[in-house]
Amino acid sequence: MSFEESSKSPADADTGVVDRPPLRSLLFVPGTRTDWLPKARAAGADAAILDLEDAVPAVDKLAARAQVADALARAAATSAEQAGRMALFVRVNPLDDWAGAEELRAVVRPGLAGIVLPKVRSVQDVKLADRLLGWCEQEQCLPPGRVALVPLLETARGLREAYDIARAAARIAYMGALSAPGGDVERAIGYRWSPEGTETLALRSRVLLDARAAGAPCPVSGLWTRVGDLPGLRAFAEQNRSLGYEGMMAIHPSHVPVINEVFSPSSAELARCAELIAAVESAQREGTGAVTFQGEMVDEAMARTARLVLERHGA
Repeated sequence: MSFEESSKSPADADTGVVDRPPLRSLLFVPGTRTDWLPKARAAGADAAILDLEDAVPAVDKLAARAQVADALARAAATSAEQAGRMALFVRVNPLDDWAGAEELRAVVRPGLAGIVLPKVRSVQDVKLADRLLGWCEQEQCLPPGRVALVPLLETARGLREAYDIARAAARIAYMGALSAPGGDVERAIGYRWSPEGTETLALRSRVLLDARAAGAPCPVSGLWTRVGDLPGLRAFAEQNRSLGYEGMMAIHPSHVPVINEVFSPSSAELARCAELIAAVESAQREGTGAVTFQGEMVDEAMARTARLVLERHGA
């Protein structure tokens, strides 16, 4: 019996769809440095990704796994107010063998928001992870589908099949294109990275469209590796926000406030949304479908968009 055949979920139970909250900033934290989690909270990160893959040398992986499991247990025992409402994800190693399955089993527990799966190449990778997560949720008495799955598209094939990957499991969320310099994606595609991002703009745009078309919620992008270049980070984040991404992954706490600001509407934007809705609704009461608002023609479609912004940002 093969590894994949053995990992089918207990009764192929339907996982259902879980509402995933938007996340503006997801900050990587090495699995060996769970003591840095308070710094991530202090920076204002919406989520921390405890990294068991690239950030951990092979000789330290088992120790890091134990540290991460302990951090998740402590988070589960802490109230949301005390924890600072920061979600915890874990980037595991690729699920290439039973060691990967054991790692997944060790970290899926109360306190975990999601699994970040690296080196996703195809739908089969996602389906395998989904089945294993179903087993782990059952073992931990967690609701089916509770744990989100974030596929990292770091191979040319994975990027090419983004739409099918995004549709492969109901638990997929926060999927997007990452385009850091010198990393897996640059090596896979062969582009030459620039701070302006012109060479990856089409790639990020297409993956975003695939995620949206597949119904995968809350797409996020990244990364910006120049730690001290905050103006460059802001420009890159604004470009991703303009494309339609809802957040970014980050590698340093100093990047979190900039990312949070870019992916949050300003008070002026929120006020404009409220005024636009009022203008459209006033026109509708008078029997008019469209109205001129601040020099633009607006109607119910624009009002629905404005209502969504206010709903998501608590206004």
